[in-house]
Amino acid sequence: MKLCHLHLYLVTAIALSCGSCSSGDREIIVSSPPVEPPASTVYTDSQIIDMVQKDATKYFWDYAELNSKLARERYHTDNPGADASVVSTGGSGFGLMTILVAIKNGNVPRSEVVSRLTTSLNFLQNANRFHGAWSHWINGTTGNVIPFGTMDNGGDLVETAFLVQGLICVREYFKDSTDPSELALSQKADTLWKGVEWNWYTQGQNVLYWHWSPNYDFQMNLKIQGYDETIITYILAAASPNYSIDKTVYQQGWARNGSIKTSASQYGIPLVVNHSGANGTVGPMFFSHYSFLGLDPRGLTDEYANYGDATRNHAKIMNQYAIANPKNWTGYSAKNWGLTASYSRNSDGTTGYSAHQPTNDLGVISPTAAISSMPYTPIESMNYLRFLYNDNYAKYIGVAGPYDAYSVHFNWLTPRYLAIDQGPISPMIENHKSAFLWNLFMNAPDIKQGLIKLGFHSTQYGF
Repeated sequence: MKLCHLHLYLVTAIALSCGSCSSGDREIIVSSPPVEPPASTVYTDSQIIDMVQKDATKYFWDYAELNSKLARERYHTDNPGADASVVSTGGSGFGLMTILVAIKNGNVPRSEVVSRLTTSLNFLQNANRFHGAWSHWINGTTGNVIPFGTMDNGGDLVETAFLVQGLICVREYFKDSTDPSELALSQKADTLWKGVEWNWYTQGQNVLYWHWSPNYDFQMNLKIQGYDETIITYILAAASPNYSIDKTVYQQGWARNGSIKTSASQYGIPLVVNHSGANGTVGPMFFSHYSFLGLDPRGLTDEYANYGDATRNHAKIMNQYAIANPKNWTGYSAKNWGLTASYSRNSDGTTGYSAHQPTNDLGVISPTAAISSMPYTPIESMNYLRFLYNDNYAKYIGVAGPYDAYSVHFNWLTPRYLAIDQGPISPMIENHKSAFLWNLFMNAPDIKQGLIKLGFHSTQYGF
């Protein structure tokens, strides 16, 4: 079975590079670190929404990497020192967006945010770059690349795209400020994004490639093709004022000459698009999250698909899958659902990592899957949040919100967090509430131009 490329590497790399994720882990039965549950045990929906957004923000605010103030790759409450200096490039992009939401909601002081983000962007300016792209992991102390694999010791264009999505939102949020420090922050974000040499990563072909290494060149030879989490990479590449790609690169590359389309359905719900490696069903939920923290899928179409339908139907099918529960896992239901890439329970009870999806269902629920689907399935996602915060607070909620993964069937959880899982939670909830980040990103002039160049139309934004 072919899983998403990024997370195939994560499965291996996390296991090899993080001793705390190795096959020697002991199984963790449901006994999380002591977190005082709030006095009441039943909350209104608005209270739960406020709580989960504040909780998710803590990952990027209270548990940020100490020097760069960017997102740590992981935080383990059972081993807080694990990989404390490993910065997640993509997760940091999600973190930038999470912090903007926190400013909007009054949960962090604006002046302190500007200081911290200035530190972060200065760090990114001085960190290793590879034809403008950052690596998957960065040493938060030195700014040097931390190899994600033997040949993956250079630029990672997809992780860079997730970071740039956040940088553009930062630019747009502060660009009209009269405060010199805020205006400088906006300009810094603009300079950083414009330095990415997107067209270098085509090798002169009509497709983008995921990796380039100064030691191994393009030997990884991994094409970026959909439908998966990577559409934002092509949109940013088309939007670049200095290193743009042609429409044909998108058509033949990400859209695979139209083979991205499908007439298949699940539970009577059209798939709309072929999910990479999913064999006629849906892939993990992050396919419809990572690129869409800034990219608004509502009414967004190109010659191949309606992305509002594709993302919404993805989440609805995932919810229906939990209700159907073909593998008969204890605990799956209309209110306990959601499969995506996250920490996982290995067959021997140790902690590993897996891209959970219907064709790879291990009985493990990843909270970010349902929560970050809030704009697509508001009723179903709210049912899930009630399940977490009203019914199972003491079990599944920790110091930075819902733990990364758990299994009711095996009475198992991992009291750990990953940046790329916590990162979509608050931004996607906010997009459901106010379209805040969607409006910032989609109204950016260069993004509009890039979308139009690739043949996109948006009923929400009038092009």
